[in-house]
Amino acid sequence: MGRRYLVVALLAVLVGSTVLAQAGSTTRGQRGGILSIAFSPAFPVMYVDPALSFSPTDWSLLDATCARLYSYPDKAAPRGYRPQPEVAASSSVSKDLKTYTFRLRRGFRFSNGDPVRASAFAHAINRVLDPVVQSPGVTFMRDIVGADDVLAGRRDTARGVVARGNTLVVTFTRPAPDVLARATLPFFCAVPPWLPASAEGVGAFPSAGPYAVQEYRAGEGVVIRRNRFYGGERKPRLDGFDVNLQGGNPVELVRSIDRGEVDWGYMAAGAVMTSGLDLPAKYGVNKTLFWMQPGLTVRMLAFNTSRGIFRNNPKLRQAVNLALNRRALVAASGYGIASTATDQHLPPSVPGFRNAGVYPLEGDLDRARALARGHLRGGKAVLHVHTFPPMIAQAQLVEAQLAKIDLDIEVKIDKGRELSRPAAALEGEWDLAYVLWLPNIPDPHHYLSQLLEAHRHGGETLTRARTALAEAALARADRLPQARERNLAYARVDVMIARDLAPVAVLSVLNEATLVSERVGCRVLRPALDLAVACLRD
Repeated sequence: MGRRYLVVALLAVLVGSTVLAQAGSTTRGQRGGILSIAFSPAFPVMYVDPALSFSPTDWSLLDATCARLYSYPDKAAPRGYRPQPEVAASSSVSKDLKTYTFRLRRGFRFSNGDPVRASAFAHAINRVLDPVVQSPGVTFMRDIVGADDVLAGRRDTARGVVARGNTLVVTFTRPAPDVLARATLPFFCAVPPWLPASAEGVGAFPSAGPYAVQEYRAGEGVVIRRNRFYGGERKPRLDGFDVNLQGGNPVELVRSIDRGEVDWGYMAAGAVMTSGLDLPAKYGVNKTLFWMQPGLTVRMLAFNTSRGIFRNNPKLRQAVNLALNRRALVAASGYGIASTATDQHLPPSVPGFRNAGVYPLEGDLDRARALARGHLRGGKAVLHVHTFPPMIAQAQLVEAQLAKIDLDIEVKIDKGRELSRPAAALEGEWDLAYVLWLPNIPDPHHYLSQLLEAHRHGGETLTRARTALAEAALARADRLPQARERNLAYARVDVMIARDLAPVAVLSVLNEATLVSERVGCRVLRPALDLAVACLRD
């Protein structure tokens, strides 16, 4: 499970960017043409095989080549993060939330003309579970009935996955309220039932999305062209993409897009700030060619609620939240434009976000001191932080801010620590840990569950916090059938957790940088450019 969070979290630190949806703009354009894409070797495309892909760069391409049971609409967030049927014509779920039945649309075809049937999705699941592949997607399928038998090599297929014609039935060992959100992941892409399991990954093969990979040269380039048999509702406008995987270092990539030599590339927010190009002055922000918008990665201080001064001490945790000047902490990182101060567990781009303002972003020292009084328990705490310089700068400012409520913070710099799982990665005495929190699914259940539901995460939450009241409220939200009711319920749970439990002190959301050439039209940012509907300008 560590691999699930570590890979993406480390990318988020350096890139300041995630994959999938965010607000953007659109421009009318022509049909046809080839979009030029470049990726820096610092953030490479590792695989175009959906069973092994596990980076934002991989997923930006697979979003255009995959067809999934459910996917996200080609729209701005938060609408762009609401799962909707893609290959599934309809779905139903048992009362116990364990058995899901999907009935597929007719008309979907792979790029070789073969029809997409339920067997394509059954094979995708069993291929991820195949021990030969060693897929990171196992995390999202381990609770399928019979998955352990496939993983152990005792069976080739999971008993809980049954495909008959255009009907797929998937049964889980426990209630699985997040299955429709899970189904949007590339691991669930339809693949030809004959596609072999491979530890190295398969390069070019027929796919059922708007586009298909025609050629893949590891570390060099990818050729992607329109799937002429595509039968879905997305609106591809290009003939395809030529992808250069040797796009130079992140700063060089930014400069090449600015010069118009490349149409788009996966952005590193830090590289934008250090490129020597004043892009905000040249283009404006969020206007024509350059965007910097809140993404999906949340910066936070996690409290260790299993020991020390924060155990059974919500008053002190609330006091810390009140003492923090989040706007000053954003400025202290040195890249103020690269993040947005917030006190919410859910980013603005995720359905269910409501800006409740539980804690003032500039702090409230009077209230903080009043809450801390009588709850300091000696007033000493250890804060663990990664070696990344902006994090160290913020940690030192946290130390100064909390001294104002008589908390004596010792900042300890750790090398090689997993940034998203302090409870698992830290041993011995720790009280606070600087965390980047990025679930791989932009769904409120996944942001909040890891904070509360220990039974879903090997008996351990992000901060070891446990509360029956909040867990029950989250479970009720999980079971609501309508998206609007569900998201309103998650918004209430989010506020309850921040106000009453305070297992973390959220600091900010990392912003996502996007720069495109003047040739690019039909711009939908999710927050990376939505390639499936991009076009070239008239």
